[in-house]
Amino acid sequence: MHVHLIAAGRFHDIDFARLELLKLLAEHPVIRTSVASDYAGLETLPPEALLITYTCDLIPTPAQTETLKTFLNKGGRWLALHGSNAILRPAPDGKVDCPNEAPDFTALIGSQFQAHPPIAPFKVHITKDHPLTKGLRDFRIEDELFLLSHSGDLNVLLHTSFKGQTPEFRQTDWDEPQVPVLYERPQGQGSVLYLALGHCRGHYDLQPLAPFWPHPNYCAWNYPVYYQLLRRAILWGFPQLA
Repeated sequence: MHVHLIAAGRFHDIDFARLELLKLLAEHPVIRTSVASDYAGLETLPPEALLITYTCDLIPTPAQTETLKTFLNKGGRWLALHGSNAILRPAPDGKVDCPNEAPDFTALIGSQFQAHPPIAPFKVHITKDHPLTKGLRDFRIEDELFLLSHSGDLNVLLHTSFKGQTPEFRQTDWDEPQVPVLYERPQGQGSVLYLALGHCRGHYDLQPLAPFWPHPNYCAWNYPVYYQLLRRAILWGFPQLA
């Protein structure tokens, strides 16, 4: 069973997330994992593989997006985590823009990050009974509450809500009664599973915006429920292991 893990990008402790994901994958001796720092080489993935991405502001080229679409259309599964749908452009006025510079890619993943309020606890609700949520109850977690633009047919499994402002980002005012936290969407014979939780940042991960971040954040990675969701997501990629 083949997993291809892409872990790379800006403003996050990518090394930490990569290692934690590899440890979870190593719980299954039948899984073999290849690791990459970009979307090159997806044409070699068999359709029965699982693609996992933990990225931020790392967008495939148009040709790589088409290869990813072909992989999914043939039956591939893609577990996209946290900032995999983020495009960030810090502006001279101090705001962060999130332009839709890769519409084919964001249509494929099903959403695009637009903003988040300051890190704080928030409540996550079970939206649907599903193998990924079975037996779970609503829970509180401290993380970045991702606010998204989204399109297409999303099967939302977990959600939160948010009304307030996100002053660091261009889009500042929000009133969202249902914000997707975990969703599944079909693509051809395959499927995408997106989980918004999982921010992590060490002392040196905000460069060049800041040389040193005094307070490392590991957010959802401090909560057993997040690891439970990740383990279930791996089984989603390989139902025969369940």
